[in-house]
Parts: sequence; structure tokens; C-alpha cells
Amino acid sequence: MRLIKQGAEAKIYRGSFKEVFGVKLLDEDVVVKHRVPKRYRIKEIDERLRKERTVREARILHRAKEAGVFCPHMYEVDLRDMKIVMEFVEGERLKEYLERVPMEERLEVCREVGRRIGLLHEAGIVHGDLTTSNMILRDGEVYLIDFGLADFDGTLEAQGVDLHLLRRAMESTHYTWFDRGFAAVIEGYREVRGEEKAAQIVDKIREIEERGRYRERGWVS
Repeated sequence: MRLIKQGAEAKIYRGSFKEVFGVKLLDEDVVVKHRVPKRYRIKEIDERLRKERTVREARILHRAKEAGVFCPHMYEVDLRDMKIVMEFVEGERLKEYLERVPMEERLEVCREVGRRIGLLHEAGIVHGDLTTSNMILRDGEVYLIDFGLADFDGTLEAQGVDLHLLRRAMESTHYTWFDRGFAAVIEGYREVRGEEKAAQIVDKIREIEERGRYRERGWVS
């Protein structure tokens, strides 16, 4: 296996099904997410936190898939070593894909992103790190990956923050057309959640952004 990413709380490895399980039942690569021990934490607290976060992520992936969200399939949850073994989603990151296709195709993909997020929020889940780097296009479908910061939270505030973070990420990465792209995301979101809920979310995003402007100006501590 080879290390492909190291985050604040976990190491991500990519390897073959045979490398991980010792048998070649499937001809595909897998991802192993290992929540590593933190020496600066008391051992008992560290083990409890890593276990809770591993269990939560596994449950969220299961619930998201039940809700119709395209996300990695889980093969194993190891609560002794705090590892999740899941499918490696082969495809192209939306971050790159959206920059090389015509505008109409970009906007249609953004609508599909909105539909997937709508399904996620309908299931009472927020992703916590919605960026086009955490979305893969495979066989014409948008997959959401990296649920390490996800949580079960059906509140308007949490869902508004989720989409606000996506808007900020799109503004940074796709700055020449992010307004049209995010408007398309909201169109797709509205298809799933309906006019009333989508309007509430848009109002919440505006409220969150306004709070941010006040803090930047030093008006809110």
C-alpha cells in the first residue's frame, strides 16, 4: 500500500483488495483510512475519540448511500486499529473536470452536485468539507468522498454552513464563473428539497456571509 494523503487525524492509503484482505475477490483498488494515535492526548481519551469518529464516519457513509448519495462503498470497519477500508472511487476530480469542459456542461454537473447535496441534507447529514476536490465524476455520476468532517445534523444552520463553505471553495477555485456555478448548485438542491426549504437555506447562507463580513470589519467579536 502507498500513502496518498495525510491529514490532521488520519492517514489515507491506497492498495489492492488482495493487499488488504489477502484474497483477490475483487479486481479493484481500495482506500484504507487509518485514524492514527495522538501522543499528546491521554491514551484513554485518544482511543475513545478515534473510535467515536471512526464509527460515526462509517455510519454516515452507510446512511448517505441509503439516501441515494454516490459515495465510497465500505468493505470493513476495524475498531481495534481504527481503520475503514473502502472502495477507491476511480474517476476525475471535479476541480479539474469543471475547468476543461464547456460552460453548459459545467452548469449541468453543478446542478447534479446540488442534487447530491440535497439528498445528503434530506438524510440529516452535513459533509463538513464540500469542495470540488472532494467530488469525483465517475461514469457520469458525481461521487462525494472524504467524510472525515461529516456529522449527523439536520439543522438549518449546519446545512447553511455546509453550502456556504462550498460557495467559498468554488469562489477560490473557479473564481471566473463561480456565481453561475453556485446558482446551478442551488437549482439542483431545490429540485430535491423543494422551494420552501431551498429558500430557507439561501437565506441562511446570506445570513452566514453577512456575519462573516461583520467579523472581517471588526464589528462582531
